[in-house]
This record gives sequence, C-alpha cells and structure tokens, in this order.
Amino acid sequence: MTRVQHAQRLEQARRIVVKIGSALLVDADTGKLNRTWLDALMDDIATMRDRGQDVVIVSSGAIALGRHALGLPAGSLKLEESQAAAAAGQIHLAHAFQASLAERNLSTAQILVTLDDTEQRRRYLNARSTITTLLKLGAVPVINENDTVATSEIRYGDNDRLAARVASMVSADCLVLLSDVDGLYSAPPGEAGAEHIAKVTAITQEIEAMAGDAGSDLSRGGMKTKITAAKIATQSGCHMVIANGHTQHPLQAISEGARCTWFEAHSDPVTERKRWIAATLQPAGTLTIDQGAVNALANGGSLLPAGVASIQGTFQRGDAVLVENQAGEEVARGLIAYEKTDACAIAGHNSSEIEALLGYRGRTEMIHRDDLVLNKTLKVEPKG
Repeated sequence: MTRVQHAQRLEQARRIVVKIGSALLVDADTGKLNRTWLDALMDDIATMRDRGQDVVIVSSGAIALGRHALGLPAGSLKLEESQAAAAAGQIHLAHAFQASLAERNLSTAQILVTLDDTEQRRRYLNARSTITTLLKLGAVPVINENDTVATSEIRYGDNDRLAARVASMVSADCLVLLSDVDGLYSAPPGEAGAEHIAKVTAITQEIEAMAGDAGSDLSRGGMKTKITAAKIATQSGCHMVIANGHTQHPLQAISEGARCTWFEAHSDPVTERKRWIAATLQPAGTLTIDQGAVNALANGGSLLPAGVASIQGTFQRGDAVLVENQAGEEVARGLIAYEKTDACAIAGHNSSEIEALLGYRGRTEMIHRDDLVLNKTLKVEPKG
C-alpha cells in the first residue's frame, strides 16, 4: 500500500480516535496551553466532521497545565501533587477544547476515565453507551484520564494504552497517536542507520525490540507504550497510525501523505467484537426465547424483553449469556443489558412497560444487536 493509499485510509474511516500528548498541548518552557496548535487541530477535526466522520479525542495535558497554574516546581511530583495538578489543569483543558470547538460550531463533552473503566465490564458498558450517545448527538467527546483519582496511569504513563482501549470500546476503525516523532524507527531517530518503518503488518519481537523509552519530560509514554497500544487496537480491528503532531494541522498532514507509521488491522471492529463475544466470554446465564424473537434476531433485530420466555443463571449487567429457542437449541449469545433480577421482572413484557416495572428507564433491548452473535446454523421457522 502506498503512502497516498495509507493517507486515504484516514479519510475513509468511519470513526476515529485521536490521542493528543502533553508535549503537543503544553509549551514545555512556559507551561501554558499551545492554543494556536490546538486551534489548527480543531480545524482538522471540523473537516472530519464535515465528511461525516465520528471523532473522539483522548487528551493528556491536565497535570502539565495544573503544575503551571498551581506554581509547582519543575521535576518529579509526589502522587498527591500530581493529582492536585490534574484537578486544577482539567478545568483549563476542558475550557480550551470547548471554546475552540464552539468557534467551529461543534459541541463537545468531557468524560473522565481510568483504565479500570475500560477493563471492568459494567463500567465499560456505561462509558461505551455515553460516548456512542454523544456521537449520535453530533458531539465531539473529549476523554481525559482521571488523574485526580487514578494512580497507575500517573505512575506508568499508560495514556497510549488508554486511547487504544477507548478505540476498542467505541468500535473505532482508526486510532491516531499524535507524537513527538513521525513514527517507528529501526533505531532511535538520529542514530546512524536508523530507518523509518512506514507500515507494520504484524507486531513481531523484532518490531517490539525497536521501541524506546519516553521521548520528553512532558510526554510520559514512549514508543513502548505505543507498540502496546497498537496490539490492542489492531486486535480490535482498528488501524493505528503514529504521526508527528508538532506540525500545524497534523491530521491534514496525514491525509496529504506525511511520513508516519501505520499498524494494519486484519479485520474490522464489528467482526472482532462479535468474535470476542462468541469465543472469549464465558456465559453466566441462559435466556429462552419464543419463535417470534428467533425470527426477529435472524432478520437483524435486537432481543426485546417481550420475546423472553424464561431465564436461568446468575448474571450482572454486561455479562455474557446464551440465547436458546424453546427446543433448547442455541440461537445466539450476547451481552445482556440488565442484571438477573431486573431481567426477570421485564421478561415477557413490552419495552414500553420497563420504566413502570423497574422504576427507571432502562434500555429498550434485553440484548442489543451490536452485542449479539447469532449461531451460524440458526434456522428460521414460521410462528406457531
């Protein structure tokens, strides 16, 4: 694939996650936000939105901005000082994104997450639901690590991995890591014989050996964390690109064929998510459904409470469950939207009755079709 074809991949992506590092957002000498650069990036994002692409931003920078705002000294900070800096800097960061996007007639919303939110299933589902709803409403979600309460992210610099987890969570097909360098090199850039790697089709031991450490004082994640992020992203069916973010309009530069490194996925997000549900998760319960529901699933529908005849097992919201027909044959498996008690309360009822039955307005579906994998041998039979 040529550089131009790689560039087209960004323009053809349906949903894009853009990760921004502290070293790009914050001037290392003054500790202040680089507003000119941010505005240029928001121009690029506005162009993407005009093309009909969903964009999610994962941003660092709160600690760096808060350090300056609180007058903290240079050098290493204690954990509690880092968390205080994050709390102060988060306000400045959120306001900067809101103001810049508003100037381009785009709405935004801030979501604070930790790695635990992307790895614990119920929290994962809540975060996924919030982000996808914001995208449906036309907003540009800005996701920041919640450094005010997290500890592992501050200590280990996992912002790249967090971005990859977010990309997987929202079924993005492209993750952009804006970095201090223009991609992966066979040796540290500047060393004799160091060669730029334009495309990585498989993350081998040789590729991992090329990774280095953090590249700057403000950028906690080096190439090692980016390789880890590439593993997560590509296994989720998401292409990933590492590009130099220091240029003005860095996303436009990628589209115009700027030098960068692409890590290629060999599937798509929907296929990989379905594979994960079908092959990886251990079912915690079983739903038995009527023939009308079987037919609806076969035609691409979601599983509604009205079609559920009985429920077995013990499960929580977000757990995997089996779906069987009334002959005991597996029809599908998926991630259920309700815990056992609530699922039993609404089984057999119309979705319009959920609020009255549970006292809150839950999801219309017992299992949404995006969280459902059909048995390939499923047979559709007439009702009755």
